[in-house]
Amino acid sequence: MAEVYDLHCHSTASDGALSPTAVVQRAHQQGVTALALTDHDTTDGLAEAQCCAATTGIKLITGIELSTNWQNKCFHIVGLGINPAYPSLQEATRNLQNVRLERAEKIADKLAKKHITGAFDAVKKAAGSGMITRTHFADFLVSQHHVDSQQEAFDRYLAKGKPAYVATAWADLALAVSWITGSGGVAVLAHPLRYQLTASWMKRLLAAFKEAGGQGLEVITGRTNPDEIRVAANYAARFQLAGSTGSDFHSPANQWVELGRLAPLPSTVTPVWELFH
Repeated sequence: MAEVYDLHCHSTASDGALSPTAVVQRAHQQGVTALALTDHDTTDGLAEAQCCAATTGIKLITGIELSTNWQNKCFHIVGLGINPAYPSLQEATRNLQNVRLERAEKIADKLAKKHITGAFDAVKKAAGSGMITRTHFADFLVSQHHVDSQQEAFDRYLAKGKPAYVATAWADLALAVSWITGSGGVAVLAHPLRYQLTASWMKRLLAAFKEAGGQGLEVITGRTNPDEIRVAANYAARFQLAGSTGSDFHSPANQWVELGRLAPLPSTVTPVWELFH
């Protein structure tokens, strides 16, 4: 049977709708044979996911998605095959939890100035012991009927330049890559075309990422079209980066993004899983 890899998804440990157990079970139902749980800035869901993976026969690859800054821009780096107990990575996730908490308080304050109250208490309750993300705020805005969808919440309030946007000092990109590689993992630049960089900026980013020790590029996501796959695959080949494939699944409510529902990786790209086998 052919292996089906999904190396990017989220659980309730960050901004996903399903518990780590439910994510693994759903991935198994969808035919995924190797899954990486990559919650934002936390590894808290991995132990639970591993327990479920052991009962379903699915291969769980330990993962994380780190928020980073480079040239005053925010980029997401996925770590695959990491050691969650690596001290530098543990310290980093603790610090990032505080950064996210402070950002949440500032977002809530900005929403209050727009006469939208109660946001902080609501998102903290929704996140539970997990990381608070902007998706929690988007869900709150939908639940309070300020917007009709998560996308509208970002477009009207949460995206850069909007009333409740908060610029955040995330980890330096090279430092974040060092946490991943130091723990024995592979650093992958997530959804590279989502940042809407010009070709010259993309080349500068990938050169810096490669120099820092980055080894992979997410060529396939749950939303990529054939043209985007071709562009990403060309970047991967040009910079000698392995290609990764991940749905970026968050919730069953999003019918357009499903675990394991991914285009095949182009044959011109070295699969990232060859680096951690």
